[in-house]
Amino acid sequence: MAARLSEACQSSYLETSFWRKLFAMTERETLFAALRQSADADAVAAIEQLVRDGPDHRLSRVNALDFAAKHGLDEEKTIAAFLHSARLGIFELSWNVLCPGCGGVLDAGASLKSVNRAEYACALCACGYEPTLDEMVEVTFTVSERVRRIAAHEPNRLPPAEYYRQMFWSSGIDLSEERFEHWINEVSLEMIELPPGEKALLSLTLPAEFVIVFDPVTHTAQFIDVKGEPTRERQSLAIVFNRQHAERATVTLQPGPLRLSLDNRTDLRLVPGVYVANQALHDMLGKRKSFVTAKRLLSNQTFRDIYRTDTLDVDQRLKITSLTFLFTDLKGSTELYDRVGDLVAFDLVKEHFMLLQEIVAAESGAVVKTIGDAVMATFATPDRAVAAALSMREAMRNLNEKHRSEDLLLKIGIHEGPCLAVTLNDRQDYFGQTVNIASRVQALAVSRSILATGAVVDHPRASELLATGGIKLTSRRLPLRGITDDLAVYEIP
Repeated sequence: MAARLSEACQSSYLETSFWRKLFAMTERETLFAALRQSADADAVAAIEQLVRDGPDHRLSRVNALDFAAKHGLDEEKTIAAFLHSARLGIFELSWNVLCPGCGGVLDAGASLKSVNRAEYACALCACGYEPTLDEMVEVTFTVSERVRRIAAHEPNRLPPAEYYRQMFWSSGIDLSEERFEHWINEVSLEMIELPPGEKALLSLTLPAEFVIVFDPVTHTAQFIDVKGEPTRERQSLAIVFNRQHAERATVTLQPGPLRLSLDNRTDLRLVPGVYVANQALHDMLGKRKSFVTAKRLLSNQTFRDIYRTDTLDVDQRLKITSLTFLFTDLKGSTELYDRVGDLVAFDLVKEHFMLLQEIVAAESGAVVKTIGDAVMATFATPDRAVAAALSMREAMRNLNEKHRSEDLLLKIGIHEGPCLAVTLNDRQDYFGQTVNIASRVQALAVSRSILATGAVVDHPRASELLATGGIKLTSRRLPLRGITDDLAVYEIP
C-alpha cells in the first residue's frame, strides 16, 4: 500500500513538473514572438538562443555590449532588444553602482531611483566615491524567473567563486571563462561559506605579500601587511562581520602560520575569503571591457520611449561628467505659418520632427524634448552629435527639394560638458550651465548653420570625422547671455 502511494506521489510530482516546464516553454515562445514584433530579428534570435541554451552564469547580469560584440550584432539594436525584452518581462534590468577602482558592484537596484547616496564606499579599495552616471553606474540584464530559473535568482546559494563572478564583479571586468578558475586558484588562500550567526576558525600560512580578507556580501575588508622575518609561532587575528562598514586599520603580521577567527553577526550567508594582492589580482582587475553605462542608456531613444517618466525621483540629482547637447530650431517658423497656412505648416513641421528623431536615434542619441519648433537632444559623445547635425542639414535640404521650397531652414548648436540628470515637468531632463550654453550657441546660428564649441570640435573622434569630410571650420569669439567671458564658437560649413 505504502509503495503504491509512493509511486502515485512520484507520478504526480513528475506530471506537475512536466506541465510546469511545458507552461514555461509556451509562455517563453509567446514572449519571444512579441519581442520579434518590436526588436531586431538577429538580436532577438541571439537572445532567444542564450535563454534556451546558455549556461546559468551567462544569463546573470548580461553585458549587452559584450553580447553584441560576441555575436557580431549592432550595439544599438542589441541594447534596444534587451530593453524591449525587459519591458515584456523576459529580462530584469539592474542599475549597478560600481567602484571605479576594482570594478566591484557596491549597490544594485531595479531602478535608477535606487542610486540615492552622496557617496559609495568600497572596502576593497578603501575609497569613497561620489556617484556619476558616466562610468560608475552600469546597466545589466538578468533573465526573469518566469522565463528560466537560474542559480543567481538565489544568490545566497551560489558557491563563493560564483558569487564573485555573478554578483560582485561588474560586467565590465573581463572574467575570461577559461581563466576564471585558474585566477581564483592563483589569488586565493582560502574561500568559505559562513552561515548567519556562525563562526569559523581558519588555519593558514601567510606568504610574505600583502593579504586581504574580504567578504563581498557585507563589503568588509581587512588588510594584512605581511612582512619581516618568517615565524613558526602561530599568530592570531579575529574579524567580526556586521552591517556597519567600519574602517579597519591595516594589521602587520609576519610570514608564517595564522589562526583566523571569523564571526558572522549578520542574518546573511557570507562568503569571506583570504586573498593575496599579487600581480595576478592586479592583472585580473585591470582587464576591462565596455559596458552599458547609465549615461548611455539615458541618451538612448528606445529607453526614453519605454520608460518615459519612471527614471528619477523628483528630488533626485545625479551627476554626469560629460554629455553632449544638440539644440535645433527652425528659422522663421512664424512666417511659415502665415505664408502657407496652419495645416500645411503643421504637416511640414511634423515631417521635420520625424526626420530629426530618426537621425538622432541612428546616431545613438535621444530626443529629450521638443520646445515649439525646437529640439533638444543628447549624445554620449560629441562625434555622434556632429554626425547627427550634418545628417540633419542634409535631410532638411532634401525635404525642401521634395516640397520645392525653402521653408525649412534649420539652425543647430552643439556643446559638451558636465550636467545633472533630473526630473522636470514629469520627464527625465538635464540641468546645468552646459545645457544653457548649448541652447545659447544654437541661438547664435543663422539658417542652415551648425555652430559648435571647442569642447565639441576638439574631441578626437569629432575632429577626425570633420577632417575625413574635408570640412574646414571657421571660428569666432562671441558673447553669450549669462556667460561672463566670450566663448570660441566654431561654424561647421
